[in-house]
Formats: sequence, C-alpha cells, structure tokens
Amino acid sequence: MKSPVQHCLLAGFALALAHGAAPAQTADADFYRGKTVRIIVGYGPGGGYDIYARMIAPYIGKALGASIIIENQPGAGGITALNRIMTAPPDGLVFMLVNGLGAGFSQLTDQPGVRFDLGKLSHLGTVSASPWVWLVGPNSPISTPQQALDAKRRFMWSGSGPIDGLSDGAAFTCEALRLDCRIVMGYPGSNEAALAVTKGEMDMIYVSDTSANNYVKAGQNKALATMGRVKSRFFPELPTIFEAAALDADQQWVFDLHSTAENLGRILVAPPGMAPDRLAILRAAVKSALSDPQLMAEGEKTQRYIDFIDAEPTRKATVSVVTDITPAQKQRVREIISKSETK
Repeated sequence: MKSPVQHCLLAGFALALAHGAAPAQTADADFYRGKTVRIIVGYGPGGGYDIYARMIAPYIGKALGASIIIENQPGAGGITALNRIMTAPPDGLVFMLVNGLGAGFSQLTDQPGVRFDLGKLSHLGTVSASPWVWLVGPNSPISTPQQALDAKRRFMWSGSGPIDGLSDGAAFTCEALRLDCRIVMGYPGSNEAALAVTKGEMDMIYVSDTSANNYVKAGQNKALATMGRVKSRFFPELPTIFEAAALDADQQWVFDLHSTAENLGRILVAPPGMAPDRLAILRAAVKSALSDPQLMAEGEKTQRYIDFIDAEPTRKATVSVVTDITPAQKQRVREIISKSETK
C-alpha cells in the first residue's frame, strides 16, 4: 500500500508531466502555422488520386493553419514516389496519398524497384475505401456466383495491369472459387475493360462499387456480388460473396486477405520516424479535415466519397496485409497474381 507521501509524489509527478506535455503539443501545433506542407501524389495530374488530393488539401491546410501544395511524382504506378517518402525527412512537412491495395501487393510480390515498407511508414488515416463488385455483361446467362460455379466452363476476365484492382481481384476470385479463368490485361482502364464485357469480348470484370454503379445504371453490366464482407452503399440488396457462396476456411482466407488490402483504399502516409507529438498533431488535423461535413458533402456531389478511418486502425490493417503474413502465404499471393496475362 502506498503511503500518503508516495501518493502526493505520484500526483505531483503526473501533474508535472501533464504541464510539461502541453507546451510541447502547443509548440508542434504552432510549428505548422504559416508553413507549406506538400501532399505527394504518385500519379500525373487529372487522375483519381490527384483529384482526391486537391479536394482534401484545403481542409487539411485549414486544420493545420498551413498552406498545402500538391506535388505530382508519377512513376512505376506510385512506387517511385513511395520510395522517396520512405527516406524523406520525418519533419511532418510532407506526406503522400497512396493506393493502399497497389502498394501493399507491390511490396508483397517484390515488384521491381520497391524499396519501401508500407508497414513502417507513419500512418495518418484512410481517406476512402470502396467495396468491389463482380460484374458480367447485360446478356450473360450468369446471374449469380453459384451459376458461375455450376457452369463448368472457362471465363474471360478483363483487366489493365497485374495489380490494378481489376486483374488481381479477378485472380483472387478465381483462386478462391476454383474457377477456370483466363485474366487478360492490357485494357487502358476500367471503362474500356467494362466495355469489353458489355460487348461480349470478355465475360467478367471486377471493379470498385463506384464504377460498378455507373455501369449498372447505364445498363452496360449487371452485378453478381459484392466481393468482401461489407455491402456496397450502391447495391444494398446485393449479396456479399460470403452470403452468395458456401466457402470453406481456405476460400474465406483468400477473399479476406484481398478485401483487407482493398479496404486500405486511399491512405495517407508520412515518412517513418516522426516525433510522436508532431505526428499526433498531424493525425488530429487529418481527422478533423476528413470528418468535416462540408468536405463529405463535396465528395458526395462529385462521387469522390470520404470514408475516413482513423490512423491506428489503418496502420493495423496495413500491417496485417504486408507484415503479419507467413512466407508460404506470401508465395501464394505471388502465384495468384502471376496468373494474369497481357492481351
């Protein structure tokens, strides 16, 4: 049992710590006022990541009291810019909007030039993450996943690159459901890949629910299932793949790994090694900005949805994909993704 003196000493020590911490946090908050902060985008101007970065920048700038500039650093699908972030000064004046799925799988499959570790970066939170959807052509005889399983035939899937969401999503779907598939890359983007399915050139496509909503509304494609455990805001009645098919433990693992990587979505990361106080200020500013009702309404209008996830859950999800995976599981991911081919 502690004596009254010990209690007084401990209380005094805690009070001293509290008074000592406040000036440090205030100093870090003041540090940003009037400064210029860069948000790096690993793609060229005009693309989805560039548009998202420019949409959120004024809100983060306001929360920090800083000026925000967008710096486009295209190259190797964002790998070049991520490599630079990995070795940038951890001063809190630069961070990056990253394709979490692409970065995570590029690291897992040891893509040429990868020198970053997504799990070791300073995580600021997730900006948005969309469920993905399995689509077929409007005249396809396949209307449910079970019908695809019963068809006992080869299906042609359209994609653009090996880790583009489309191709790797198709590869994981075919692996999990043990479908006979040919995944064909080389389409310039999801619009062209979806059109190939509409025309009957390809049988199936795996796309984000935002794109799927546009294609289905236009009568261009029809949806079979949402490919994770979370339903889509656009297709609330559409079953998830976990509801639509009887999956054994291995099949569930394959779908869960891919959907966890998908759910990383658009993540904000800063260089590793940031001072805890400054990182806390930056994380708080990002959270405040991305929870702003005005920003969320702006995103709704333009279909650039904000689905903010806080820094720590984002970090844990990232680590579960790129770090907490066995060598055998990593090798399996490599083998799954390698099944795509260029048209």
